[in-house]
Amino acid sequence: MVTEFFMPMKVPTTTHQQKQVRVLKGKPVFYEPDDLQAARSKLMAYLGQHVPEKPFSGPVRMITKWCFPIKGKHYNGEWKTTKPDVTNLMKLFEDVMTDLGYWKDDALIVSEITEKFWAELPGIYVRIDSLESE
Repeated sequence: MVTEFFMPMKVPTTTHQQKQVRVLKGKPVFYEPDDLQAARSKLMAYLGQHVPEKPFSGPVRMITKWCFPIKGKHYNGEWKTTKPDVTNLMKLFEDVMTDLGYWKDDALIVSEITEKFWAELPGIYVRIDSLESE
């Protein structure tokens, strides 16, 4: 099984690491600030359009290419070597995919290739391959 799509969008740069904590009645309470909630909602809306009919149930390889709008002297296809880090981008992305039912648990992702570029057409390319023998 393969799922493949491109979501043209202004890529969210807010990451899961931006969760906040406050103390209520002596206990820590984690919460998402407004910009993180907005990023989650945006990803839910875009990824929600591509949920596979049948969730992945075994090991998968996921390839993502994050295409950020060109700024300054950068050129189309140039590697983006500035923040956000790819590992930080993926946590929220994978959590949203889990919430939407792409799979039962993102632990099924056993191989991951994530790249980020400057691009004339911003967005996120996604390809998920089942690694189970059919």
